[in-house]
Amino acid sequence: MSKVISVNISSGGIPKLPVPKAEVLEKGLEGDGRSHEKHWHLDRAVSLMDIETLNVLKEDGYPLEPGAIGENVTTESLDMASLNVGDTLTFSGGVVIELTELRKPCYVLDPLGKSLKTDIVGRCGYLAKVIHAGSLETGETISVSST
Repeated sequence: MSKVISVNISSGGIPKLPVPKAEVLEKGLEGDGRSHEKHWHLDRAVSLMDIETLNVLKEDGYPLEPGAIGENVTTESLDMASLNVGDTLTFSGGVVIELTELRKPCYVLDPLGKSLKTDIVGRCGYLAKVIHAGSLETGETISVSST
């Protein structure tokens, strides 16, 4: 069963730090910094990454914990490779998001390792827009509806 293992926010930049829960608004997670122009778009309101990929990268020597690469939601048992743009994710607390694009590596990852930006290409998770706002917290389950 897919679930949320971490909800992450920051006042701006990375890392984002885990919080027990956050309000998900149309523009993103409440309290999450949106200081860069690329983050102002509603189609990029929420970012997702899976813990399995973070763990593989951690085994490769990168110091990665949930939120380290700037994701708002860290998932477990949600196979990112099987997801597609247009899929919707429904969280057990009621939040619904639609995947809008694959994430690209953030330009500020260099402090985490010189090769991380290249090693993570194609494994950064997704960006999503909010379809139904609400509260999101660690431990919620996730269901996927494919397009």
